[in-house]
Amino acid sequence: MTGPETLLADRAVAEALQRCRAEDPDVDVNQIDAIELNTGLLATLTGASLFAARSALVVRDVGALPAEVHPAMIDLAAHPLPDAAIILVHGGGQKGRGLITNLKKAKPTVIDCQPLKPRELADFVTGEVRRHRSRIEPDAVAPLLESVGSDLRTIAAAIDQLIADSAEDHISVALIRRYFAGRAEVTSFKVADAVVEGRTTEALEQLRWTLSTGTAPVLITSALAAGLRGLGKLMDSPGGLSDNDLARDIGVPPWKLKSMRRQIRRWDPRTLATAIRAVTRADADVKGAAVDPEYALEHCVIVVSQLAART
Repeated sequence: MTGPETLLADRAVAEALQRCRAEDPDVDVNQIDAIELNTGLLATLTGASLFAARSALVVRDVGALPAEVHPAMIDLAAHPLPDAAIILVHGGGQKGRGLITNLKKAKPTVIDCQPLKPRELADFVTGEVRRHRSRIEPDAVAPLLESVGSDLRTIAAAIDQLIADSAEDHISVALIRRYFAGRAEVTSFKVADAVVEGRTTEALEQLRWTLSTGTAPVLITSALAAGLRGLGKLMDSPGGLSDNDLARDIGVPPWKLKSMRRQIRRWDPRTLATAIRAVTRADADVKGAAVDPEYALEHCVIVVSQLAART
């Protein structure tokens, strides 16, 4: 498994171990961090034990595998043991990239665990609900994502709680609103939505609350930049595209287009360019160019939201 999305990696590991146990219920399973391995321990963990004919070894953070163990691991990939399954988990990035390249030459099964794109989150939600043998109203997907954000573990946990705590046989819009009513969290994307819709007072209130809960200012400038860039792409998009094609081109889930079309009525190319420049300056400020990054961010929120409020 390779990629930084840990929920997908953990599930892929669990499914691989399930297949091993289906072949042999008594399989000897061991899990270890790569940094703890040496050649002797690797040989021991991949060999048959006194109590099981088959073994399965999960090696996590394989990028940290000591260099002296690389040849043995590459040899195991090239010449698999008949009674041993080796499951390697790599978090992506450059760490251990040379090892991963050599391992792939043996053509192992590779499961890509990359973060989902925004447009893929809706499908993840419906798939997650199906895992629980339940269903979700189509109109409830967007409110759920707006309530919990884009982190896959948070989404999965929310769905699990909704299904477990509800007497309904499905997840509805009403259930989500009831369950998350009064939710204290205000995400950076909610701040950004208030800004681009010209709701200055609300944007400032949400900004101050978000900062007080420990959200990094750079996450807010990032959300603002993403929101404005998305509006720019929508403004320049060709006509005649389906919502799915348009959402893919912009880089947002299809359900987000409804709010973006409402937001874009407040903008023209000139004011949008001015807003993007203001956010670019604020982004530099919060990354060290300003003495008081929170003041710089608050000033940016006022400037951009007032540009939207003029229309």
